[in-house]
Amino acid sequence: MKATRLRAAGLAVALLGALVAVSPTAASAAGTDATDAATTSCTTDPATPKRQFRAMWISSVVNIDWPSKASQTAPDRVAAQQAEYLGWLDLAQKLNHNAVVVQVRPTADAFWPSPYEPWSEYLTGVRGQDPGWDPLAFLVAESHKRNLEFHAWFNPYRISMPAPGGAGADIAQLAPNHPARQHPEWTFAYPPAGVAGSRLYYNPGIPAVREFVQTAMMDAVQRYDVDGVHFDDYFYPYPSGTHQVPDDATFAEFNRGFTDRADWRRDNINLLVQEMNAKIKAAKPWVKFGVSPFGIWRNKSVDPLGSDTTGSQSYDIISADTRKWVKEEWIDYIVPQLYWYIGQYPAADYARLVPWWAETVRGTRVQLYIGQADYKSGDPAYGSYWMNPRELTDHLTLNRSYPEVLGNVHFSAVQVKANRLGATDTYAAEHYSRPALVPAMRHLPAKPLLPPVLTGAARTDDGVRLSWRQPADGKGPLGTAASYAIYRFDGTGLVGKCGFADASHLVGTVRATPDAVQSWVDATAEAGQRYTYHVTALDRLSNESLVSPPRFVR
Repeated sequence: MKATRLRAAGLAVALLGALVAVSPTAASAAGTDATDAATTSCTTDPATPKRQFRAMWISSVVNIDWPSKASQTAPDRVAAQQAEYLGWLDLAQKLNHNAVVVQVRPTADAFWPSPYEPWSEYLTGVRGQDPGWDPLAFLVAESHKRNLEFHAWFNPYRISMPAPGGAGADIAQLAPNHPARQHPEWTFAYPPAGVAGSRLYYNPGIPAVREFVQTAMMDAVQRYDVDGVHFDDYFYPYPSGTHQVPDDATFAEFNRGFTDRADWRRDNINLLVQEMNAKIKAAKPWVKFGVSPFGIWRNKSVDPLGSDTTGSQSYDIISADTRKWVKEEWIDYIVPQLYWYIGQYPAADYARLVPWWAETVRGTRVQLYIGQADYKSGDPAYGSYWMNPRELTDHLTLNRSYPEVLGNVHFSAVQVKANRLGATDTYAAEHYSRPALVPAMRHLPAKPLLPPVLTGAARTDDGVRLSWRQPADGKGPLGTAASYAIYRFDGTGLVGKCGFADASHLVGTVRATPDAVQSWVDATAEAGQRYTYHVTALDRLSNESLVSPPRFVR
């Protein structure tokens, strides 16, 4: 009888703890974050935000990051490339990142068995050669095992890289089954063939081209469990000398009533972005769509809506009206490449551009992350400012002054790993010391999840093993727990709502498995220390459930 009363008392305390931890109004609307909604009045530590997008770009073009040339030519190429990719995931986990942005269509080719485009040469060194495995399936699955979001990075229009090493402007050098060889009228060379740096592009002004590239990219979205679609800053080619993009005939045939060619080119790219977003959401409403543009939209001297800069303008030089994409909410997130230092640099000062982008996204549903130039850190070729080991960490500190800045993406993986001047270690210690959840996107569909039920917490040789069950929530990606967040508090007792306001007590996240019982080991738990644990469930878009009743470890 006494044991029964004790168990009942323990259950009552557990339930009370869950109620105290989170306000009952917190989950009043689908897609809201239970713990976030109840902690708006809490004091938080800006160094340990609960939510922050953290990623690095993993570039495949010309084998920048992955797969490397060494793994491409290894005797057991597949094993080498897989091991190499797992190494990048190890680095991402070490830095408490929560996503990777991986280039899977660098030059109108594919890192998966595409029915539309040839295999990428960056897998085997041979254009169109079957690598003997499905890299994209592996990339997605292994990223998800680490509970990292996978954002598939596509380049819409680039067909080739300059020779030597690339096909240049010679269409005959492309893979035999390349669509550009079947439709040479879809392409143009820029700069002109025979000029250094010449390469091939699909012509953005041809409607059939726009439809084709969207279809080719959507094949990956429909067939693979990607979390996001990511475009970089290549739309119309960057200007080269005085050479003009050769689209006279295209403008004459497909101008849609435009009389100004610059406006028409911008509209071609606007249509690409708008239509791609609609197709992604029609196929999988939970898949995010983001773009990483050149960091300057327009200069204030040219347009009063522009930034206090004097550098090149994406609106004019590559026909990318990035501000419009934000204001029209055609994208879910934007990652301007702010690859400049903080200081008196009139062309583009980081400290001037961050507030401009923050103001641009303010009042929209578009999330702002900042593209960071890790590749410049410690390289004297970029000037003395980049020889300051604190330059990058100062960027992230400045970002804290603007609540619209919800994360960072670092370019690129090899540079992050290089850690020149110890810059990576510095910003990781000062800004990524704790795990963080991916920022939730309230405008995308969601269904509230029930909180997990902790069924066990036991000390083991390697820490504390937690186990829990997830009550049945619903069917489909939007009604099923995709991952879990684990919170740990010193001592045994009730936890107030502010304990969940930042990541101070967030000790880990873990991907959900098909098993009835989920488990995770807290390897950082100290022997003899008493703890209180709570777990929450997160859906595909990182919307969080109410917290579980507590589990105590004595």
